[in-house]
Amino acid sequence: MKIIVAIKQVPDRDAPVRIDASGKWIEESGLQFAMNEPDAYALEEALRLKEAHGGEVIVLSAGPERVGTTIREALAKGADRAIHITADDLGSRDALGVAKLIAEAIKPESPDLILTGLQSEDLGLGQTGVILAELLNLPHASLILHVEAIGSGLKVKRELEAGWFQEIELPTPAVLTIQSGGNKLRYATLMGIKKAKTKELRAVSAADLGQSSAPTVTLEQIALPSKQRSTQILSGSAKEAAAALVEKLKFEVRVI
Repeated sequence: MKIIVAIKQVPDRDAPVRIDASGKWIEESGLQFAMNEPDAYALEEALRLKEAHGGEVIVLSAGPERVGTTIREALAKGADRAIHITADDLGSRDALGVAKLIAEAIKPESPDLILTGLQSEDLGLGQTGVILAELLNLPHASLILHVEAIGSGLKVKRELEAGWFQEIELPTPAVLTIQSGGNKLRYATLMGIKKAKTKELRAVSAADLGQSSAPTVTLEQIALPSKQRSTQILSGSAKEAAAALVEKLKFEVRVI
């Protein structure tokens, strides 16, 4: 089974965020970057399928030169080879534009399965994988927690709302967007890090793929969320106030 995993490099979740001078993106100088967490779960699912059934795992990522560190991390975890779509203008491309780049890079590979994370931790649009499936004219399923190869197809477990799950079967080739938390993520071993240095990393430019950066959707402005403080007094007896507090923590704050 040949599996392609699309991964994205995003700012580290603990990095301090500042809006840049244009007001359309964050100031990237001095930031630490990491693999998008949902994509890490997609990679983990691919590696488990390879361990169970054999085959090849190829990671694919688009972005500037710094993306190479995230690609090497994926190779160190067990991916066999990688494709780097070199593009310094990724921020000016919308989800459709990025999906077109990925689709063009994937076509020559003719994979059996394409995995992406459910969404990115920076923009959180959750569209790239779905659009990719449409561009490649492949069946697609989202919110996937587990993938099982059966015969010439797949059985997948999807996470629905309110604690419900769904199991469906679909043929291959297919595109799946993976939900976080389905498996325990592995760490790169010292041996894996050494092997990653010798694994194939093929670079292809966005220009070579023949895809324009002209977006269909433009980002006009981003802003940090405003901080608001408010105080509520819960009336009634201690028992009534406690019950009202639990309701607010469950359904308004969503922490329990």
